[in-house]
Amino acid sequence: MSMAATESAKEVSENPMRRVQLEKVVVHICIGSNWERLQNAVKLLESLTGRKPVLRRAKRTIKEFGISRGSPISCMVTLRGKDAEDFLRRALEAVGFKLKESSFDKFGNFSFGIKEHLDIPGTKYDPKIGIFGMDIIVSLERPGYRVKRRRYRKSEIGKKALITKEEAIQFVKEKFGVEVV
Repeated sequence: MSMAATESAKEVSENPMRRVQLEKVVVHICIGSNWERLQNAVKLLESLTGRKPVLRRAKRTIKEFGISRGSPISCMVTLRGKDAEDFLRRALEAVGFKLKESSFDKFGNFSFGIKEHLDIPGTKYDPKIGIFGMDIIVSLERPGYRVKRRRYRKSEIGKKALITKEEAIQFVKEKFGVEVV
């Protein structure tokens, strides 16, 4: 470990506001213009997460794909707290606890895809629903980051409060045992 990394680890152990924590996990399935498949995707997300999914609408018209502006084309669920952590463990197990380094952005967030929802442990195939792939988007933050998002007395946060790509990779390795390639 480098000297900067040991200093950072020492600082985190002394200051609880420097801890990295899981803010939210977003599960997203994009279908396109097929309404029946979209309804099946909503049922699947509801069964996987236990939450009611939200439909997302197209921002622009794409004639080649038969998508018109404002029509529902995908669904998503946002998970927080213990539910987010449990689902993330299952989703990481579906990809073999391996993530690419390019999956992480410079602000400590990361995302990955699952080709078939059947890869998630504990899921069974239902011929009425079919097979869907999905995107998992994970957002990390430090305690106190709410100051930037709140409505009342919103304020900027310092550079030290932001999470770097290296800190996010370290957090995922320690907390979930993920191998970053």
